[in-house]
Amino acid sequence: MLELDFNNLEYRREKLTINSASISDYVLNKEGSKVYYLASFEKGYDLWVTEPRTRDTKILAKMGGSPSGIEISDDDKTLFLSNDGKLVKVDAEKGEVTNIQIAGDMQLDASAERNYIFDHIWRQVTKKFYDPKIHGIDWKMYHDAYAEFLPDINNNYDFQELLSELLGELNASHTGGRYSPKNEHGDHTASLGVLYDENYTGEGIKITEILAGGPLDKAKNKIKIGDIITAINGKEIQAEENWNKDLLNLEGKNILLTVKSGSKSFSETLKPISMGEEYSLMYRRWVEIMKKKVDSLSNGTLGYLHIRGMNDSSFRDIYERALGENIDKKALVVDTRFNGGGWLHDDLNTFLSGEEYLKFAPQGNIIKGGEPMTRWTKPSIVIMSESNYSDAYIFPYIYKQNGIGKLVGMPVAGTGTAVWWEQQIDPTIVFGIPMIATIGKEGRPTENM
Repeated sequence: MLELDFNNLEYRREKLTINSASISDYVLNKEGSKVYYLASFEKGYDLWVTEPRTRDTKILAKMGGSPSGIEISDDDKTLFLSNDGKLVKVDAEKGEVTNIQIAGDMQLDASAERNYIFDHIWRQVTKKFYDPKIHGIDWKMYHDAYAEFLPDINNNYDFQELLSELLGELNASHTGGRYSPKNEHGDHTASLGVLYDENYTGEGIKITEILAGGPLDKAKNKIKIGDIITAINGKEIQAEENWNKDLLNLEGKNILLTVKSGSKSFSETLKPISMGEEYSLMYRRWVEIMKKKVDSLSNGTLGYLHIRGMNDSSFRDIYERALGENIDKKALVVDTRFNGGGWLHDDLNTFLSGEEYLKFAPQGNIIKGGEPMTRWTKPSIVIMSESNYSDAYIFPYIYKQNGIGKLVGMPVAGTGTAVWWEQQIDPTIVFGIPMIATIGKEGRPTENM
């Protein structure tokens, strides 16, 4: 019989996996000789197995799927999990993945389900809203008033609006109803990664800029600014024609462009990108424009960086740029405009509030920089705008409160709450509850301030 010794337990901790990753779930077999876990290293989550005694580690099943819980059979031979919404079982030795077929019919009373969701959301706000007095409103009265519309609603577009109207009575951020219809086989328009002359009225598309990092930003590319794309996959582009339809569902596929350059014509092959990828290229383009503007106006003395989101990847980018390309600048312009939030205010507060306390002098020569080496120790200033939201409000707030530097820009609406977005029994419907208030020097929630 197994007897566990809990004495000095804190000194006998062991790291079961050999490396760190985003782990969705894990399970051990009965002997504790194998740990199965879903981890994301590349694209999506794969099923890994580690033997703690030997440290042998391998991918048991290459799935590239969604995060999931894991259950193991009583005989330790089979693992059960979900992958992109489908239930699967995995052979614990061979790693063979088999879909679990489910046959069943369900009679759905959509109206009754919407009534349940409506009542559930109302109760959740009652129990979990950050202000127990719910801003002093008659929350029961609003429930009854909006419930009268439920019998006339027969689709989730209108239901989303009803939920948003109800939750709007809270006068709070981080709430509202969302409807996300799923269309797995919908059409997608691809992008060439270029900007066009909107005033050009002739046949074809006249190029005014090639986006850095886009499909045409290649060493062997012959297409230049001022050239005109006259045909896509052999189909000529007429004047005033909406040519975007010729890029339908061509993301990542080879296409042939016919291009006119002066009096000559030639063909060029490329793979279009998604509109999302083009958006990222346009964001990088905007950051470069802002960086060059700051550099020009300050005669090269000020550094610039933009915080895209309050998340880990943005912080890594900020850390690299501040202590890399901007290390010799006299001060730093920190741009937070158009930031939708996350949870990074404390990291940024710590990083930008560094004060040098030690110099380094190899062979008697005092060099630039010292301790702390991992924080910005020179002046900074923060730019903000009306579009800052959530943690992109909290960060400028504490930056000012803690006296790190000055704020420049437009006032930011008080949206300083932490939210729980809850997916409903109908997974296309989501609503938010601002559950945690942040309270600063004023001694009151920063919401609506």
